[in-house]
Amino acid sequence: MSTDATRTIRWGILATGGIAATFTEALQTLPDAEVVAVGSRDPDRAKAFAERYDIPRAYGSWAELAADDEVDVVYVATPHSAHRAAAGLCLAAGRAVLCEKAFTLDAREALELVELARERGLFLMEGMWTYCHPLVRRLRALIADGVIGEVRSVSASFGFAGEFPPEHRLRDPAQGGGALLDLGVYPVAFAQLLLGEPDEIRAWAHLTPEGVDDNTGIVLGWHHGAVATLDCTFVADTDAPATITGTAGRIEFADGFFYPDRFVVHRPGEEPRTVLLAEVTTDPERGTMRHEAQEVMRCLRAGERESPLVPLDGTLAVMRTLDTIRERIGVRFPTAG
Repeated sequence: MSTDATRTIRWGILATGGIAATFTEALQTLPDAEVVAVGSRDPDRAKAFAERYDIPRAYGSWAELAADDEVDVVYVATPHSAHRAAAGLCLAAGRAVLCEKAFTLDAREALELVELARERGLFLMEGMWTYCHPLVRRLRALIADGVIGEVRSVSASFGFAGEFPPEHRLRDPAQGGGALLDLGVYPVAFAQLLLGEPDEIRAWAHLTPEGVDDNTGIVLGWHHGAVATLDCTFVADTDAPATITGTAGRIEFADGFFYPDRFVVHRPGEEPRTVLLAEVTTDPERGTMRHEAQEVMRCLRAGERESPLVPLDGTLAVMRTLDTIRERIGVRFPTAG
């Protein structure tokens, strides 16, 4: 990959679902990004997606997309049960990869992808958009500056209510179903962004008849005394709030902690201070994907093989925590431990 700071980055999109559409729309707002190909196991869906977004090439297989030498980086947007296969195929073909979260079904699969990318000298990043968000980066800077002292606790919640039939991916063990990998990855990653990999992990969940979690509570502990209380659900709506409490104050996200537009800093004896997102967006999901895509493209132009904002060792640490939580709550996937 050229280190030319002005070079347009050419993207391939692997899969054609809702998240692939949102990411493609985000890319098409960036003047230095070009979506040049889309691949799907269903040729008709690939063609329809290409026509919808005016993409030059549509492939009826993942392998054809991976083999396209005019693609600089592939965005993997399949269900997470297929991430290992899809991202691995692209890496083996020499493509850089941005792979949606949860990164894989388990830590073993995640390590296989990381080792493959490092062996081949290729860029690989998990699509943990929260870590790339300007306000979350500002949050980390403020905490590093000691604005709330030493972090002692983190709380975060993410949930929505829905009626999902048994065959829906959220209830299908074969597709990595359950609230944990789909929603719980956000609060777990948020806590570990601030406190690192936990020393102790406790969890409880209600399981569906198919054997996946639909309502999960998590407590993480660190030997230095910090704790995190987290939850995820697809049977109740939450506003996705989060609070970080330190020895000298606290920071609160009233809603949408994973793509926030503001947070409030509380310190004893001072008026609360609101920190706002500089840009105004009517679509926070697409806006956050823009930041994620921009970080990928910055890394590719700089010749970096992983992002300092979303390091692969951090992704592996989150996957290890998710594995332990699944073990605690008794969720088993057919192709994972």
